[in-house]
Amino acid sequence: MPPAADMTRTEDSTDAVTEVTPLLAAAESGTPASYNGGNNSKAAAEQNAGSTDDEEEPPMPVVQILLLCYASLAEPVAYFSIFPFVNEMIERTGSVPVSSVGFYAGLIESLFSLVQMILMILYGRMADRIGRKPVLVFSLAGVTIATAMFGLSRTLWQMIMFRCVAGLFAGSVVTVRTMLSENTTKLTQGKAFAWYSFARNIGLFIGPLVGGGLANPAKLYPGTFGGVQFFEDYPYFLATFVAGLVCLTSALSSLFFLNETLKTASASDDSKPAPPLTTTEVLNAPGVKMVLYIFAHVGVLALGYTALSPVYLYTPIHLGGLHFSPEQISWFIALAGFSQALWMLFAFPPLQRTLGTGTVLRICAAGWPFMMAVYPLLNEFARRGWFTAMWTVGAGNIILGSGVAMAFACVQLCLNDVSPSPTVLATVNAIALTVNCGVRAIAPALFTTIYAFGIKLGWADGHLAWFLVVAIALGLNVATRYLPEAAEGRPVVKVKHVDHANDDLLSRAPSSDMSETSALAVLMPILIFLPSLSLSITVGVVVLDYVVCSVTAM
Repeated sequence: MPPAADMTRTEDSTDAVTEVTPLLAAAESGTPASYNGGNNSKAAAEQNAGSTDDEEEPPMPVVQILLLCYASLAEPVAYFSIFPFVNEMIERTGSVPVSSVGFYAGLIESLFSLVQMILMILYGRMADRIGRKPVLVFSLAGVTIATAMFGLSRTLWQMIMFRCVAGLFAGSVVTVRTMLSENTTKLTQGKAFAWYSFARNIGLFIGPLVGGGLANPAKLYPGTFGGVQFFEDYPYFLATFVAGLVCLTSALSSLFFLNETLKTASASDDSKPAPPLTTTEVLNAPGVKMVLYIFAHVGVLALGYTALSPVYLYTPIHLGGLHFSPEQISWFIALAGFSQALWMLFAFPPLQRTLGTGTVLRICAAGWPFMMAVYPLLNEFARRGWFTAMWTVGAGNIILGSGVAMAFACVQLCLNDVSPSPTVLATVNAIALTVNCGVRAIAPALFTTIYAFGIKLGWADGHLAWFLVVAIALGLNVATRYLPEAAEGRPVVKVKHVDHANDDLLSRAPSSDMSETSALAVLMPILIFLPSLSLSITVGVVVLDYVVCSVTAM
């Protein structure tokens, strides 16, 4: 029994969990799994080596995994379907000048995420109490209605309202991730989450195609929709309605075919399960805070890119963008999503099995700054009329640079590995997604505001926001050096016996938990001080610009 088992909340559980116990065995017996505390390095090594050749790995429930993957399609389709036309819709519906479009686009997405952040832990607790399936179906049904209604907006405030309503139904993401973990074991979770990420990237591929291909159908398809007054009055409804249909089919398939994964104690079971860990106890479990930080750091990069790319693609070339049409934007985003999906499906599972989760995460962190630095370069090519170079480098960056998307699956597996107990897995995921929603509430408005004022004031040819993203991407390389040993996800080696000869070697390995506080102290300025300083500068410039204009007008 590894030393980590001594830190369980009840002494009875020590006999229930061994080095070869499947991931969810403790949950099925109603006993909480042990903390990953104590000698983290040794415990993780023994667990990885503990699978025997004689051990029969339970087969992965493919149908259930596929149903969950299809359910995971709904959120990215609903989220990304508006991206190709949201800037045009804001300018047209809200009568907003082009220079302010980026700000309002970021505001809409930030409020959506702020509402999600407020409710995410509540959904996690509900899923731990009443079951995963009811929360999932309820959330998908709500997203269906809110997404379809977004296209009926006639004012900017209606757009904001319907987007906030979509944020109210935030339970699908946390429940899908939790149910995936509960349907897999240590050896199969990498493949399952690769499928999950592939499905979400297919959603990223489908969403922009639906949005860009069906927005303003009376203009795009005059032979079919020309002269139809409804589509002239509501040019974006068809796109949001079809995106809502995808969410509806996800809700129905989950309702009729998905199995509940929350295990409840049998009525005849005399054993009394230990009380669930509180949110504070979960946060104080070894390694959790550091993994949550890395989860947030990856989220900042992903959401910064997601917020900047459509505005950047829409912006005229002389202001720092590429001046794409909504159709071109949809194809660009769709190609990025498709490329990410291929990386997740074909590259991530073998890489994760061979190299381990932590190594793959560090590879992604190393590639991220280069991927982000290409976008200012593309604009410089376009400014000089080097369009062949722009398309060649841009296509290569999408295809190769999309490999950094493997980091999303890596941080999810890290989160699963440091979870102190399977019985609070939904809560752990809810905390992580609450952090992510907080980042999502701030990042789009932050980055698009910096981008908009960088353009307005002519800073760095309009590339100021991209330089900020590159700096944050460099910071991720520092953060991953402090990944807890329990979250490394080292390759699983099947051996007959555990060799304890290397225990001394393992004990001399640096303890990530001991350096966690100092690491966070070093890394926090990257995500808080640097963006906040940039935002403070832009706000100061806005105030100064307003004062100067007022004085001049007098």
